[in-house]
Amino acid sequence: MHEMSIALAVIEQVEEAAERAGDVTAVRSVRLEVGELAGVVPDSLSFCFELACAGTVLEGAELITDTVPGRARCAPCAYEWAVGMPPSLTCPRCDGGTADLLSGRELRVTSVRWDDGTVPAPTREPFVEER
Repeated sequence: MHEMSIALAVIEQVEEAAERAGDVTAVRSVRLEVGELAGVVPDSLSFCFELACAGTVLEGAELITDTVPGRARCAPCAYEWAVGMPPSLTCPRCDGGTADLLSGRELRVTSVRWDDGTVPAPTREPFVEER
């Protein structure tokens, strides 16, 4: 299951970024772009991510995956289309067999939300129970 190695690599990148930022107390969420042609099963990746985060600054962090559809462009006629799964790389307009893959292989961290050592200002008065 290569999803575990992907999860470990993502965690390592986020931990390094948190260390560079300094004073990060917890990572709340990590957002990934995952291309539909990247060969990654998002549910398996989420499961592995949760397991691999245990004992790290990412423990309890939410993994959000955004699927990027595969798209191709025909070299001869410049038509663009969604390649689908399994991918169809023959141009549906001219039947050309020379296509450039434009998207669908992505696997990148696009954002991280974390807490640092600062204490946020209260947003409302504290609730006081009357007895």
